[in-house]
Amino acid sequence: MKTLFRPALTLFVLLSAVTGIVYPVAVTGIAKVLFPEAAEGSLIVENGKPVGSMLIGQNFVDPKHFWGRPSATGPMPYNASASSGSNQGPLNPALKDAVKARIDALKATDPSQTAPIPEDLVTASGSGLDPQISPAAARWQAPRIARIRNLSEAEVNKLIDAHTEGRQFGLLGEPRVNVLALNLALDRLGKP
Repeated sequence: MKTLFRPALTLFVLLSAVTGIVYPVAVTGIAKVLFPEAAEGSLIVENGKPVGSMLIGQNFVDPKHFWGRPSATGPMPYNASASSGSNQGPLNPALKDAVKARIDALKATDPSQTAPIPEDLVTASGSGLDPQISPAAARWQAPRIARIRNLSEAEVNKLIDAHTEGRQFGLLGEPRVNVLALNLALDRLGKP
């Protein structure tokens, strides 16, 4: 029995060191060299302070800001440690009720907006953390933003266009707008 124990223990310690220390340190080091921004969390820095990440949404509720997709994380929205979808299918009554409540809330905050509400403003993403919305969702909110901030809709739409990202590699995904980056640019305009 002793003859098997020593090699097993040696192999355990060796593999633990390789997979628990050497490999993570090597991968992190390579990432910091090749992709320094992503390795540090793709942080957005304003005035020397991190204000968020390009990868995780934030809960904007002030009407003068653009709002992102609803978060599926609870009880705190956009909680990265609770990332998951709601797992509610299209026939689930709870999903229908949630979408109806979100539609009613959006209509209540901007009764003058009569255009159809884009889907991504009333449904959560698979991760519940999406930092982006569609350009259509941003444009749907533009009249409210323009009115509250005393801007023209053309100015707000120009800002949306400037922050719209295309498809990845020209093929993957859909055009999108990072809500945090758009709101920071909006705040830089200096209007209430």
